[in-house]
Amino acid sequence: MGNQQARVRGLAARAGGWSARHRWAAVGIWVLFVVLAMGLGSAAGRVDVDEADQLKGETHTAARIIDDAGIKEPAGETVLIQAKDGTTKATDAGFRSAVADVVKAVGATGKVTDVTSPYDTKTISKDGRSALVQFDMRGDSETASDRVAPVLDAVAGVQKAHGSLRIEEIGSASMAKQYDDAFGDDFQKAELSAVPVALGILLIAFGALVAALLPVALAITAIVATMGLMGLVSHLQPMSDTANSVMLLVGMAVGVDYCLFYLRREREEREAGRDAGSALRIAAATSGRAIIVSGVTVCVAMAGMLFTGLAEFEAMGLASLIVVAVAMVGSVTVLPALLSLLGERVEKGRIPFLRRRRRGSGPSESRFWSAVLRRVLARPGVSVALAAGALLAIAAPALGMKTSQLTLDQEFGNKLPIVQTYNRVNDAFPGGSEPAEVVVKAKDISAPEVREALARFEDAAISSGASRGPIDVKVHAARNVALVSVPLVGGSDMDKAGKSLEKLRDVVRPATLGKVDGVQAPITGNVAGDHDFNDQLLGSVVPVFAFVVVFAFLLMLLSFRSLTVAITSIVLNLLSVAAAYGILVAVFQHGWGASLVGAEGVGAIVTWLPLFLFVILFGLSMDYHVFVVSRIREARLRGRSTRDAIQHGVVTTAGVVTSAAVIMVAVFAIFGTLSMQSMKQMGVGLAAAVLIDATVIRGVLLPAVMALLGERNWYLPKWLHRLPDLTHDESPEAAAPAGSPSAGPASEAGAYAPTSP
Repeated sequence: MGNQQARVRGLAARAGGWSARHRWAAVGIWVLFVVLAMGLGSAAGRVDVDEADQLKGETHTAARIIDDAGIKEPAGETVLIQAKDGTTKATDAGFRSAVADVVKAVGATGKVTDVTSPYDTKTISKDGRSALVQFDMRGDSETASDRVAPVLDAVAGVQKAHGSLRIEEIGSASMAKQYDDAFGDDFQKAELSAVPVALGILLIAFGALVAALLPVALAITAIVATMGLMGLVSHLQPMSDTANSVMLLVGMAVGVDYCLFYLRREREEREAGRDAGSALRIAAATSGRAIIVSGVTVCVAMAGMLFTGLAEFEAMGLASLIVVAVAMVGSVTVLPALLSLLGERVEKGRIPFLRRRRRGSGPSESRFWSAVLRRVLARPGVSVALAAGALLAIAAPALGMKTSQLTLDQEFGNKLPIVQTYNRVNDAFPGGSEPAEVVVKAKDISAPEVREALARFEDAAISSGASRGPIDVKVHAARNVALVSVPLVGGSDMDKAGKSLEKLRDVVRPATLGKVDGVQAPITGNVAGDHDFNDQLLGSVVPVFAFVVVFAFLLMLLSFRSLTVAITSIVLNLLSVAAAYGILVAVFQHGWGASLVGAEGVGAIVTWLPLFLFVILFGLSMDYHVFVVSRIREARLRGRSTRDAIQHGVVTTAGVVTSAAVIMVAVFAIFGTLSMQSMKQMGVGLAAAVLIDATVIRGVLLPAVMALLGERNWYLPKWLHRLPDLTHDESPEAAAPAGSPSAGPASEAGAYAPTSP
């Protein structure tokens, strides 16, 4: 066989071989890397995303003007005093007494400044039943929630003394405190519970404690190292808490998956009767290669987030990319070394009631999936029609997807008392809780023409119907900046408030401030931020989709040397993502089964989720696809017919794919239990997509499509033969002699054929 028998060793095989030969060195280098990464990252500190850099456009311009001027906006707080009956008015003595008591009580705490009475600021509702006492928290606005408790206690004391009135506080500091008190440990609980859940599933999958601990240990060390690297990288690309949570989610999923793929193949080869060295070599050349192809594809998908231009997305994409790369490297380096060191001890801590497979029993095959595959391959055309039809039906609701930034009541429902306060303020003072802020910068903010333009702006904002007032103007004369707070008509209704914002930006501003030379007047605020975010996100959809799909296609083409495999990979992944979108819309927008996940009344998909899900799911679904198709191609290279190779590849990988999918679904489902509706949507969307991908796509649709295509699965046009060949690392072991459960150690380690069918 000459050259054909010569082993062509690729990156994964070389890495695994070196690690197995230099076991302690490989483990030591990995430990040193993790410790150094964490140590250097901690020493450097993490730079978080600056609010001024979150968005481009007017929101960014406004934040930059404020930062450049050195203006530190305090955390604003408001106390709502409202009559519970229909007769009490703000002019009544009792009402006035309550207002005076609130002003006195909050001022006495020493934690606030600039306390204003509604009788001075005219913040009394049109019906005369509600009034607002406004003030600012002293000190840094970022830490105001830590100091707001005495103020809340003072307001609660006034409420007790005036039982006939409703007296409630709301503001950025009080909202942050109530959120932290109620849900602050939600993320931590979810992140911590992911580890025991994954470990429990792995114990069932492997039946041994040591084997189950390896994937969890790899995932945790990869996450720890990435935390350190995020600190270093944050000095070039700022990070965030959200990016950290997404990194933990992705890191646990892929870290466990990659280790599971490698470890399961090594154990399978040992069970087939091969010696430890041969089993490791085969696992390195097959599963190791699949891990590298999958890891690079996932990294490319995560890199798609860098094209959004949104600082939060860029942070999430880079953090996810780093943890996938670290987990991939760890799987093909330190894992072979650990397996070589442990040897038979990897079976320590066996679970008594889980039967151990006998050596020489051959690759494990799932009885369930064997039965499914027999029916699928017997009628592949019918299987494709049924599976694709079902997925298209599931995806159909996505055609009517409505995206929106969730309001406070949509995000939290009635779980927080402050949500009711938020709604009451908005009902009495439309837009008062979500005002637009006009940041006016001029050469001389006190010049008569600028003052006149500001006055005209106030009048025009109300006469145009964009605002009902009251409009508050704060002039920072020394910095030549004025901050104009404009309550928007529409209040918490984002669609109506958005139209009011457009009137301010497109009609009112050009007719007033826009006529004064040298004046900048970008409009920011929560509504404006949401508007700018949506515009920027929509503008990035096409480049992100194009980048991810094109590069994933090229990677699959180079990795499998098959145009057909590359095309089917993309189509099946897109179908999986579409089905996830359909489930999200059905549950969270239309409310079908929403009560099962505590999502009644949301009515929309949070704006950032569709693009985020596409990138994450497109990357993660490649895990299973690459793993299964690699096994099919390996069997085909060993001389099996395409149909037999499909049968063998799917049923022998079914166990590990099922275990990996169950872990992913369980981890993602944990996030579906969080109180925030946006996190529920993310968790449910990810869990549903992975479940569909591992069952309908990989178990039915993929084998049925490949069976229909037959030898055309391996089609590569002659004009593409010049492309780099990345398939050489897929080194199948020699076929076992007839009547023997496996080939002997010599042949199994030596006969590697780099030829294509």
